[in-house]
Amino acid sequence: MLSIDFESPKFSKCPCCGTTTTTLTRFVYRDGNAHAIYYAAFTEGHTDRTVRALVSIGGWGNEGTSDQRIAMVLKLWADETEFGATVLDAENSLWSGSPLLGRILDRAEALAHPSIGDVFCITDRIVAEDSFVRSHLERTH
Repeated sequence: MLSIDFESPKFSKCPCCGTTTTTLTRFVYRDGNAHAIYYAAFTEGHTDRTVRALVSIGGWGNEGTSDQRIAMVLKLWADETEFGATVLDAENSLWSGSPLLGRILDRAEALAHPSIGDVFCITDRIVAEDSFVRSHLERTH
């Protein structure tokens, strides 16, 4: 069973418009064991009401190393009937400078990776349980 540890959000000013950007760091556990980490960010007032995210999965336990991890870049979105997640290429990552996360995969490699199902399970939990993300996405329609 997956559970999420909700750290306090960080707020900053968007350099292009001065509105508030929210950045989230979350730790994901499977059956009580470290399983993944995700980062998410969005800016109030931007016309693009999506959430940019990165999920790093694999080797997050006490003995884990970044060589055992991979990361996938995602765009979370909503329309009138559903929430969705789209895998993006690594060049779209807001967090590409952190070796701690493991290698960031491009879209084609991510979609073929054995962990893609786990990543989509995590994105389902993000939109269901992360009140900051859900609130932002629900304001899109």
